Amino acid sequence: MTRLLLALPFLALPAQAGTFTPPEGCTGWMTVQARACRVSNYYKCSADAAGDQWRADFDQDGMFFASRIDHEAQWLESLSIPEGTVQTLDANPVDAASFSTLLATNLDTWDFRLTKDNGEKRHVTGQDALTGASVTIDGITLQQTAFEANWFDPEGNIIERARGNEYIHPEWRMFFSGPGETDLGDGQWRPIDGRPVEFIFPGEPGFMSTQPVFECDALMSKAVGAEQPIPASYEGSLP
Repeated sequence: MTRLLLALPFLALPAQAGTFTPPEGCTGWMTVQARACRVSNYYKCSADAAGDQWRADFDQDGMFFASRIDHEAQWLESLSIPEGTVQTLDANPVDAASFSTLLATNLDTWDFRLTKDNGEKRHVTGQDALTGASVTIDGITLQQTAFEANWFDPEGNIIERARGNEYIHPEWRMFFSGPGETDLGDGQWRPIDGRPVEFIFPGEPGFMSTQPVFECDALMSKAVGAEQPIPASYEGSLP
């Protein structure tokens, strides 16, 4: 959490800055331009545990989200810039998300709790399953998953659900968004699709860009208040 809090002024830089510079001691290694007008910059920090990695998400208005995952793709901590809150994984989950289990058995279930620094708590359950299908996007081969996730408040009331497909890269040990749908607690399923379109690496045009390029005009035409696409399977699960 400390690194996120110290980085708050930096993370809030406007998209007009053009290029994302990771915090001191960190190195960017990949940029992903995705559907639904989002670009994500991935970086690793020397002070973190082996296998930890970060993602910073930008829309047309600038950075709106950042998160850190571990070697098992558990979402350890995240920052919501619109809310100004930091959310962390509670210790001793009932069923920790495990990327290793998913690769070994084609199925991983999870049951854990999250706490924001404003006191808000969430209980999250669900699963990821490999479907056996694969896709190639911009020259990168990914394996497809089917997922379902449920969020509960402290009283056990369900407040959100999501289901659909995502993609994983076994060597990178991370999830990428795919087509699915979400119910924000009113019983209405809404389509979501934040799948990647371009993968950009050091030395290539657009590396560490803060400007999303795909489907932005379509989002601008929507009514004010439309939901952001749900980030990929927590990189372990959803927010």
